Amino acid sequence: MTIRWYPGHMGKAQEQVSESIRKIDVVIEVLDARLPLSSSNHQLEEMRRNKPCIKVLNKHDLADPAVTRAWVRTFEARAGVRALPLSARQHSDTKQLIKLCQGLVPHRGKPGWPLRIMVVGIPNVGKSTLINTLAGKRMAKVGDKPAITTCAQQIDLRNGIVLSDTPGLLWPDMSDQVAAYRLATSGAIGAGALDYTTVGLFAAEYMMHRYPELLKARYKLVETPDSPTAVIEAVGRCLGCLTGGGVVDQHRAAEAFLRELRAGKIGRISLEEPEPDGGEQPESLPHGEETDI
Repeated sequence: MTIRWYPGHMGKAQEQVSESIRKIDVVIEVLDARLPLSSSNHQLEEMRRNKPCIKVLNKHDLADPAVTRAWVRTFEARAGVRALPLSARQHSDTKQLIKLCQGLVPHRGKPGWPLRIMVVGIPNVGKSTLINTLAGKRMAKVGDKPAITTCAQQIDLRNGIVLSDTPGLLWPDMSDQVAAYRLATSGAIGAGALDYTTVGLFAAEYMMHRYPELLKARYKLVETPDSPTAVIEAVGRCLGCLTGGGVVDQHRAAEAFLRELRAGKIGRISLEEPEPDGGEQPESLPHGEETDI
């Protein structure tokens, strides 16, 4: 099952960003702290034209803290890049973000010279939530479905800062299917473009190898299941995802498993880790097979 998902407005969004970024002082890229590399837009480094960039690791309260610290070190090793873990709903966290922006461009933010900040991010990483928190009111649409924002807008925070919001971005090349499956696991890809059972098996395989103790604790298991299918079976029995004959409904169990993982009910987990050389941890698709959606 090959995941292919690219809402049409996203191509136009990238053109808008590439053009508008010329008039921007700081770029804020909102990432999912659980998969910072997979949730980044790989074309942004070229588009930002050496403008200062802050990688916001949103939903850090759902991510593995040790792994998040490693990602911060990895990103900040890049020229012109800072990284800040936060929760987009927390005003105290967003205040730190504003101070960081002001420190990067201290000559802006004065009368007649506003600090111009562009906020970008792929769907469902919390970009609109962050903008609303910064503005102190609902300025951008928020939802639990990806691709909510579909047009650009400017927001004057009336503190010397002007935000430029953009539609959610997702690169058109989905050839990296491991990254695509991570995105599907996190909820960044529309439900109509994925098969819950297959994505659930991908997530189950990762969890049984990387976070077996969290699996055992959440689903009251004595031992770690020996296969992704066994993980989904155990989840289904624990959560009551059964058919009339008492057989586990694989689809319902996988969907329930993904909901729990996304909500942090299994524990704080990260779906990818940086390598010492700054790369990403290699993974494979479920059972080493490619699948089509």
